[in-house]
Order: sequence, then structure tokens, then C-alpha cells
Amino acid sequence: MSEEKKAPQYSADSIQALEGMEHVRMRPSMYIGDVGVRGLHHLVYEVVDNSIDEALAGHCNNITVTINEDNSITTEDDGRGIPVGLHKKEGVSALEVVMTKIGAGGKFDKDSYKVSGGLHGVGVSCVNALSEHLKATVHREGKIWEQEYERGKPLYPVKVVGDSDKNGTIVTFKPDPQIFQQTLEYNYDTLASRLRELAYLNKGITVHLIDRRTQKEDGTFEGETFHSEEGLKEFIKYLDATREPLMKDVIAFEGEKNGVPVEVAMVYNTSYAENLHSYVNNINTHEGGTHLSGFRRGLTHTLKKYADESGMLDKLKFDISGDDFREGLTAIVSVKVAEPQFEGQTKTKLGNREVSASVSQAVSEMLTDYLEEHPDDAKTIVQKVILAAQARHAAQKAREMVQRKTVMSIGGLPGKLSDCSEQDPAKCEVFLVEGDSAGGTAKQGRDRAFQAILPLRGKILNVEKAMTHKVFENEEIKNIFTALGVTIGTEEDSKALNLSKLRYHKIVIMCDADIDGSHIATLILTFFFRYMKELIEEGHVYIATPPLYLVKKGNKKQYAWNDKERDAIAESFGGSVNIQRYKGLGEMNAEQLWDTTMNPEFRTLRLVQIDNGTEADRIFSMLMGDEVPPRRDFIEKNAIYANIDA
Repeated sequence: MSEEKKAPQYSADSIQALEGMEHVRMRPSMYIGDVGVRGLHHLVYEVVDNSIDEALAGHCNNITVTINEDNSITTEDDGRGIPVGLHKKEGVSALEVVMTKIGAGGKFDKDSYKVSGGLHGVGVSCVNALSEHLKATVHREGKIWEQEYERGKPLYPVKVVGDSDKNGTIVTFKPDPQIFQQTLEYNYDTLASRLRELAYLNKGITVHLIDRRTQKEDGTFEGETFHSEEGLKEFIKYLDATREPLMKDVIAFEGEKNGVPVEVAMVYNTSYAENLHSYVNNINTHEGGTHLSGFRRGLTHTLKKYADESGMLDKLKFDISGDDFREGLTAIVSVKVAEPQFEGQTKTKLGNREVSASVSQAVSEMLTDYLEEHPDDAKTIVQKVILAAQARHAAQKAREMVQRKTVMSIGGLPGKLSDCSEQDPAKCEVFLVEGDSAGGTAKQGRDRAFQAILPLRGKILNVEKAMTHKVFENEEIKNIFTALGVTIGTEEDSKALNLSKLRYHKIVIMCDADIDGSHIATLILTFFFRYMKELIEEGHVYIATPPLYLVKKGNKKQYAWNDKERDAIAESFGGSVNIQRYKGLGEMNAEQLWDTTMNPEFRTLRLVQIDNGTEADRIFSMLMGDEVPPRRDFIEKNAIYANIDA
């Protein structure tokens, strides 16, 4: 009998300390992106990533994330527990090394983890450095081990505090108000979106989210449990729930090609949008990379070959392009890579060349089998591709019209645009205003030096339900393109947006604070998300926040942005007060609009950010699609929030 190979052990010696963490508190944005809302939530993801890595290694099935009453976070898993033995090199417990040394972790030991997410081991120690208090509790080797920290520094050595018959790690941390000065409040929906995503990407694990800040009538707390048995197949159904499918089922594949685990799921629908979402080791690579290139190549090659052999393209007078094969396609590509090479600090574009061939081969095999076994679906897909090609040619002509109009001199700007005198785009801002009445008031109230006004006539086209050439033919949309000065990609790269000639670095959507105004703002945001996403990604798109009320008593007056503020102001004024409800921007005079909504010294602009691309895609599809019930449910749930989360 041959000798059995001994399995690698996950022990104290598996932990490798790469460098210190003194730099983290001084330059936190280098490690977590920013110190605003996004960075605050990123702390949670980093701790959860450690538990997910345990699940990927086959040692963890359950993860629980709890938002505590004081906005601290507790994560708990049933993995092996962070090693607690003495680290030979550092001379302290491996737990302390993991919690206090940047780059320390089992992820760097290939015997412990084959693949991992997170920030290359920066993770939990970075969270520790940016927390005013953190407590780590480890159940391992029949004992409960514990250590606490303040702003990354241990308060005492790792100690045993009890006995245990289970394994796992519990981390409770409270973000440091010295670092996160903008807000310390966690958003339930933001965390739920990411945890739901992780459950789909790692089928079989169960992720619980509990919000102890919100107690229900039965005494339990707000919360959800995320679990998926079918993985990406279920993820696709979730994302495409409000779109009309062209096929009976989701095309799905899971396997390993050339040593790279590849999972793909895709479906065609009746929409005109292409929605591709890609992941590497659970990280959303929204800039794509070699895995997405491989998917596109495999898809195009296989469908083109099938379409040619079927004879359905014989009467077509022009060539089919890669874009045509992806119109109305929703797809998710997820790969696991042992040593991923990401372009840039943000880890949003995969650079590993070998992954492209693996994904392309996997997609080609999966799709070839599916097309042979489902001839009716195959015919439907090719017909969709032909229609897309015909629409693309029509769109190209419309795009060229916009292009010609955009690159003209100042005389070619839209007639309704009231431009500013400043020539430096970085100092300029343009307000997209609904209707001529509000536009007139805004023109009178603005600072002409740096503020431009573009009135839009009524509700712009719903691009979610319109063919591409109809979008480019729409007068209001043409005016937006022309006023902004941006150009649309060539036929070869029709999705690209050239921002080099962008005339304003602040684009402010300013609509009435009512249902109609919210609908118009959402239509404009949908257009930006589908056709000008780069503007959002580079931080150029904002939403103005006009007040709802003016509360007056004698010579005293104060504006209120919601009912709660209105009531508080009225109470502070005392006695009988006069309350004016603004139904629209046109009801304000120019001075009031300037004071409350346009003056940079006093206004509040909400920056539109895409925290989760897949969730944003689903929400826009749901809000602007044909299905009424999910839209009604979403609006009812989110009606109390002032901001639109994209």
C-alpha cells in the first residue's frame, strides 16, 4: 500500500507577516478606497472575505453578519478559526499577527488557501487599524481564545477565556470616528446586496444578515438569510426577474478549464441592453479583463459559426458585429484564479492572459452543446442577433448625426442651453432642469460665470425599453449629448464614451421634489447608466435637493427638506406658523432657488455612485421595465429615503 500524502495543516506557521500597518491610519484611502460611505461598508466586506475564503477552502458553511445597535459590526463563521499558536518569526500568537500586521494571513500560504478574495491580505488588520475598538474571539482546539484592540493596538496578549466544542471566528469592530467623519451609520440594503451576491457566487454556503437597530413587532430583528443551491443560475434569474426572457431556461456551465475554475450563466431577453457581470475570486471586476474578453470571444465565435451553418445569415447584406451577439444578453462570468493579476489599485480589471483561453473554451463548449440540444432557442437567438444588426446600422446613422452636431462650434449647441462664461470644464457645472418654467427661474437665479442651464421638455425617453437608434434620434437626448460635448464610440466600439471634450465636470439633475420629479430624475439616471456610465463612474453626476417647505413666522423663515424637519422648525418657532409647500421648482423665485439649491456655499448635492453594478442593473431594469408589482414594492419600501441609490 502506498503511503497516503499528508494534508497541509492550517497552523500558526501558515501565517506570513509581510509588513507593518503604521501607514494605514495615516493614508486609509490607499487601503479601502475612501473614508466615506463606501469605505465604511468596505470594512465589513474585508472581514467577511476571510470567512468566504474559509468556505472556498471547504471549511465553512455558515456566516452571520450583525449590525449592532451602536452601528458596530459582528461577523461570525463556523470555519477552522484563526490559528492562535505562537508565530515563530514574530514571537506572539498568530491571531495577533493576523490582526496587527498588514499582509499577514493564510492567504499567502498556498497550502492553506488556493484562491482568495479581499485586498491581498490587507483585510482584517486594516479593519483593526481603522476601528476605535475591535474584539477577536476564536473557537479552536477545544478552547475560546480572545484579544481586544484599540485603533489596531492590542490591549492584552491573546488569552483563553473558556472551553468550546466548536470551531470558528467572531470579530466585532466599531469604525473609528476620527477616520470616518462623514458617517458611521451602516446601510442595511448596501450590506444585503453584497451578501446576497456572495451567496450566489458561492453556492451552498448560508449567509445571515441581522440588523439589531430595527426590532419587529414579534420581538425579532430585521434580517435576511441568503442561500443558493444553483449559484449563478439563480443569480441570473434574480437579475432578470423583471425582463421578458427569450428562452425557457438559463444556459449555465460550471467546470475547470486549464486549471482555472470557470462558472458561467447567461440568458437572452427582449430588452436592447447588454448586461455582462464578471467576478474574480468573488470580486466584482466592473472594468472587465481577460475573463470577460474570453467570454465575448467564445460567445461570438460559437454563435457566428452556428448562424452561418444554419443559413439564416445568407440574405443579410452586411456583416454581424460582436455587439450584435450581446444585445438583450444578461450574463455572469465567475472565475477563481490562484494568483490574480489586477490592473490598477482598485482590482477591477483582470490581467491574467491564460484565463482568457480557459473561459473562451468553456463558453464555446457550453454554448455548442446547448444550441444543438435546443434548436428552437438557437433559432430565436439568431433572429435576435439579426434584428440587433439591422438596428445597429440604423443607430450608426443616428449616432453620426449626434456626432456631427456635437463636434460643431459653439453655434451648434442646443438653442435652449444657457451656457456659462467660464472656459475651464473643471470649474463649470450644468443643471438639467425639467420644463421651461423651472428652467427660466434657474437661469435668473444662477451664477452665469460657472453655471449653465439646460431645460428638458417633459419626461425624456425611457431608454430601458427603446431600441438604440431610437435613443440617438430622441431630441432631448441629442441635446444632452451636444450640451455636454461628449462623443459616442465608433461602430467598432459603440459602448465607449469619449470624455476628453466634456464641457462640465458637474452635471446636476434638478427636478421637482415630487413623484413626477423623481420619475424624471430616474429616467435621466437610467439614460446615464445605460449610455454614459463613465460619467457616473468618474464622479460627474449629481442630484440637486430642493426643499419641500418654507416655514415662516414674522421675520423668521427657514427651509425644510422633509416632514420631520418641517415639524421641528415649526415647533422651534412656537405658536402659529405659515408653511408653504413647494410643489415644483417653478414655485420658487430665483433668489429662493439660488439660496436653497444652487448656491455652492449652502446647497446639498448628492453624488450618484454605483456601489454595486449588478444590483444597480437590476434596480434600473425593475424601475423602468414593464413589471408593475416589483416597482411598486420597491417604491413603497424606499419612499422614506431622500436619496436615490444607484
